[in-house]
Amino acid sequence: MYDRTIRRRRLTLAALLACSLLLLTVFFGESNGGALHNVQRGVFSVFAPIQEGASTVLKPARDLFGWFGDTIDAKSRLSELESSNEKLRARAIAGSEALRVNAQLQGLLNLDNAGGLAAAKPVTARVIGRSPTVWYSTVTINQGGDDGIKTGNPVINSDGLIGQVSTVSGQASIVTLISDGELAVPARVSAGGAQGVAQTGAGGADDLRLKFIARRYRVEPGAAVVTAGTLSTTPGLESLYPPGIPIGAVTKVVDPGTDAQKIYLRTYADLQKLEIVQVLTAPINGNRR
Repeated sequence: MYDRTIRRRRLTLAALLACSLLLLTVFFGESNGGALHNVQRGVFSVFAPIQEGASTVLKPARDLFGWFGDTIDAKSRLSELESSNEKLRARAIAGSEALRVNAQLQGLLNLDNAGGLAAAKPVTARVIGRSPTVWYSTVTINQGGDDGIKTGNPVINSDGLIGQVSTVSGQASIVTLISDGELAVPARVSAGGAQGVAQTGAGGADDLRLKFIARRYRVEPGAAVVTAGTLSTTPGLESLYPPGIPIGAVTKVVDPGTDAQKIYLRTYADLQKLEIVQVLTAPINGNRR
């Protein structure tokens, strides 16, 4: 019974194939006015309006499904783009941070080499806190006594002197900045050699001055001021600061050539943008000139 059914299906399939081949042969062999061509046109004319109506009726549904599909694709693409943008932004920020820190480290290395400060056993540190005052007179760094830092050690950044260590714990230290009025740094004018003291006046952080310059010395705006180093040969009076560390530039001189002359400075270091600093933990030949 099963075999007969299979044979009938095969015979039916073969007959249908033969009829199809015959119809195709006749269709392509006859002229456009032939019977089969007329039948095709008739069927088309009957079903074309139905097809058009169905297409019109189903168009909103197709558009709706298409809108859903496009929206899902767009959201997926947007999510991919946002993820890609976040990664690119993170890389750009990381690259920018690395470049800025590298520039500061390179500046410190240049200053160490040019000023002979490598012998002062510099310890590199990062600023991790600032005093809650408008002048930022102190900052906290992430290195301390465990790293060889002691109270009184000079602190520099890539632009020059920024202050000295005032408090030390095992793994952190507080640095008093040169903008603090309590800090007085022996200094000299680099070009003429006039000796004085760099100290902030009563006007606060923007009132850094070079004091005690004798009136016979004429100091011009733009002159560079550096640390003086040790002047006295008396033991125990060694300077805390090695000589020649840049401090700042003279901005103006009031009443020049008189005992009342006031010499104003601007620090080379931007004290409100400190990130990477170095603590000089050892004196250089008694910090002598």
